[in-house]
Formats: sequence, structure tokens, C-alpha cells
Amino acid sequence: MTASAIVIGALAFTLLALLIPVEAFGGRSSASAAPAADDDGLGTMSTPFGPLTAQDRDFVRKVRLAGLWELPAGRQAQQRGSRDTVRTAGDHLVEGHTELDRRAIQVGQALGLDLPNQPNEQQQGWLAELTQAQGDDYERLFIQLLRRAHGKVFALVAQVRAQTRNTMVRNLATDANATVLDHITVLEDSGLVDFEALTDTSPKSKK
Repeated sequence: MTASAIVIGALAFTLLALLIPVEAFGGRSSASAAPAADDDGLGTMSTPFGPLTAQDRDFVRKVRLAGLWELPAGRQAQQRGSRDTVRTAGDHLVEGHTELDRRAIQVGQALGLDLPNQPNEQQQGWLAELTQAQGDDYERLFIQLLRRAHGKVFALVAQVRAQTRNTMVRNLATDANATVLDHITVLEDSGLVDFEALTDTSPKSKK
């Protein structure tokens, strides 16, 4: 085999390797990545605080949405929880999302964003489930729903914090990171989290 043939063969092999998905070699799949942001089609906008991307805008809206259902869920746990750990989790949810919601509204106003004013249909469904549940079933559902929600958003918060070039969004992501981690911790302290069910695509909680 000539030297040129060897070089051509090596280049062809390299190209083939680049075209084959990483998953084919046992690498991490895209399913483990942070959830993709909803694209509002507005592209990247210039602001006094730095560029504002679709991911940035989606993040601020999702922080606001989180507060719209997790605040009432937390208040409900304060009132209905029979376990001290469940009531404590409710306390942390109310305290954390009251401040985070205030910050999200502040950031939204500074950046000229339209933010939601009520939970979305899925979140309303979760609140309805909690309202209907009773006793021990209620407490376990509360913990599982909220732990799952915080686990999903945790990756997005980290991604936005690492990638955004907008100082307002970065500061909000820093606050959200601390709040979400605190909530994950107190929810897990209840001892009621079903960790295996957190990875289910069709959980019993219909989340």
C-alpha cells in the first residue's frame, strides 16, 4: 500500500467517526442534557445588560412559571402536612419562591419581557392532583411532584448560568441555583422521595 493510500484511508476513517453519533460508542445521550429552551423566534436582542438570547428569555419566564404553582403548593403543604419535614419543605418553597418570583418580575421588567401571570395547564393539573389527594398520599405526591420539578430545572439553571452573557439573567440564575438546591435538599430530607420514579417517563404523578 502506498503512503498516499494510507493517508486517504486514515482521512476516510476519521470522517466516518465524525459522522457516527457518540451514542453508538456508549457515550452520553442527548437525553441527559439540560432541557432545550423554547425558542420565541426573536433571536438575540441587545440590552444595556448584555445580549439577550431566546434561552435567556425562556429561563426568566420559566422561573416566573415555577413560582406561580410552587408558591401555592408550598402554602398548601404548610397547612396540610402532618410531617414536620413536609411542613418545613413547604416553608422553604414559600420563602424561596416569594423572593425568586420578585426577582424574576424585576428582571422581566428591566428586559422588557412579557411574563405569565398564571400557571400553565400542566402546572394547574399538578395543583389539582394535590388538592384532591389526602393524608399520606398527599404528602408523598407533594414531595415527588416538587422534587421532580426541581430536578428538571436544576440542569437548565446551570446551563443558563454558564452560557448567558446578560448580567441580569446571570444574577437571576445564580439566585435560582441556590434556591433550587435548597428546595431539592429539604424535599429529600423528608425521606419520601422515590428516586427510581424520578427517571420514569410516565410517573405515577403524571408529571
